[in-house]
Order: sequence, then structure tokens, then C-alpha cells
Amino acid sequence: VQSSAISIKELLTRRSHSQPIGKKNCGSVFKNPDDGYAAELIEQCGLKGYRIGGASISDKHANFINNDHQASADDIEQLIELAQQQVFEKFAVQLEPEVRIIGQKGAS
Repeated sequence: VQSSAISIKELLTRRSHSQPIGKKNCGSVFKNPDDGYAAELIEQCGLKGYRIGGASISDKHANFINNDHQASADDIEQLIELAQQQVFEKFAVQLEPEVRIIGQKGAS
């Protein structure tokens, strides 16, 4: 019996080609807006590969932020804010974070 369902192996292979699997990252950072994809909007702003400190917007999938070089929480938060700002300025779309930020900036 042949199944039309995609195997787990196929899904994992597809994911490895489209997402930064095996790298330290935040996972999917933003929820997709109703009329599109957060990654496409971020990419169209030219932010793929953009770096702040030890964090960068993934070259593979723009809705992932990689921790390449011991990124601080502030590095990651700055990239989140930059992506939100530039997407809003260019497309009038407010990206809603899918990740939760715990704590306050500057708190010790």
C-alpha cells in the first residue's frame, strides 16, 4: 500500500534545505501576517545576513535569528526591533513576535 502522505524523513530533508537546522537560533521569530510571510517581508527589506554583535538574520530563512558568536539578548532584541521597524516603514505591516522576551533591558 502506497501512502500519499509525506514521510518524516522527507519533511526533515525539506526543512534542512529551507531553515537553519543545526545552528543556534531563536526558531521562527515572527508570526506570519494575514496576507503574507514574515520571512519574505524581512528579505525584501534586504536584511538577510544583517548582523548586530553576535547575532544575525539567517541567510537561509529571514524569519530566523542565528546566534553565531555568543550573541547577547540585546543583540537579538535589536535585530527583532530593526526587522519590525523596516518592515513597517516599507510595507506598513506590524510584525508580531512569536518569541517571548523575558525580563527587562538593563535589569540586573
